[in-house]
Parts: sequence; C-alpha cells; structure tokens
Amino acid sequence: MKILMIVTSVSMYENGNLETGLWLSELTHIYHLAKEQGYDITIASTKGGNTPIDPESLKPMVLDKVTKDYWADRSFRELLKHTKSLSEVSGQQYDCVYLAGGHGTMYDFPNDTTLQTIIRQHYENNKIVAAVCHGVGGLLNVKLSNGAYLIKDKTITGFNWFEESLARRKKEVPFNLEAELKQRSSNYKKAFIPMTSKVLVDGNLITGQNPFSSKEIAKVVMQQLKK
Repeated sequence: MKILMIVTSVSMYENGNLETGLWLSELTHIYHLAKEQGYDITIASTKGGNTPIDPESLKPMVLDKVTKDYWADRSFRELLKHTKSLSEVSGQQYDCVYLAGGHGTMYDFPNDTTLQTIIRQHYENNKIVAAVCHGVGGLLNVKLSNGAYLIKDKTITGFNWFEESLARRKKEVPFNLEAELKQRSSNYKKAFIPMTSKVLVDGNLITGQNPFSSKEIAKVVMQQLKK
C-alpha cells in the first residue's frame, strides 16, 4: 500500500506578521498508523523541501503524546525538511492521497493545478482521497473529467467559520472555508460542538473537520484501505 501525504509550503499569513504552516498532529497520527501497518509513505509539499510547522500546533495544550514523540524524533523532523515536490510525485499511483491541514494550506492548496490533477486522477481511479481541516481547501477547485466540481453533492466537512473565530484567525485568513465549500454545492456538515472530532465518508472521499479529527480520520482511512 502506498500513501501520499501532502503538506503546505507556506510559512506566513499574507500580512507577514504571523507564522503558520502545517498543523503537526494532522500529519503525525496518520503517519503513525500507516507506518505501523508497514505502508509505503511519501510526504510531498507544493514546492518540495522544508515544511513549515504552525507554532500554534506545538503548544502544550494541543500537543498530544503521539505528536510530541514525533516532534522529538530527529529523523522525522529531517523528513519534514526534505519533502518531495508535487511535480516530482505527479503521475505516480498511490492507494490514498491525504491532504493535511494548517492555515498555510489556504494559500497554496486551492489553486495548485498539479495538486488538482493528482486528486482528480486518484479519485476517478477509485483511490481514496482524504483531507482534514484546512487541507479540505485543496478539494475546492478540483474538477472531474466531466467538468463538475469533485465536491458537488458530496457529504463533506472541514474547518468551519465559528472555529475560525475561536482560533482568532478570522481577520487573517484569505477566505471562509465553510462558505466556499457550500458555494460548490457540497453537502457540508459539521459537529454539533465546535472543535470536536467529525469525520465523514462519501464513497472514496474522506474528510475531517478540524485538528481534533486527526486521530479519527487516520483510523477511518486505514479501515477504508483494508476494504
């Protein structure tokens, strides 16, 4: 089994004052389970090279044991410094393409045509396409071969606007993810309580709402891969 995990290359918000990047737990949990299962894992980013980590995701309150252990592991941190670029992995076949989140993805995921091609090809080949939190923004502009948006009429979730205000990032972000997902005629759903886990499966499309969905989406992806 081969899994492609895609992360952001963007380290700053547009205003240039605040740091962002990958939300670390959204990568570590799926990486951990995939490694345990002996899967072949490739980590790629839009530009390749170093993956910036959102400093907020390293704060003690959100840093769970799995993520903490990986962050303390020098070889894992080296891995994140040397990701492949999307152009390097484009055209290769994987059993699952997984988009990790973090606010950085709002800048480089939605309009990346190489990313869109990778997602479309895997989705149309019945491979699993999964995305969590802001990584779901990478699905926004993906069109299928018939010209329709991939997420049209799909039951999905992703970081919502109220959660954005809880994260105190409403003024920083380039767009409202929840509103954009709905605008593409997706059947958007969210957890009753903000900042709690919600994972949805619609065929071979799997989405998770927020960082607190990291563990659950990792498990769900593994279960779906076994089918």
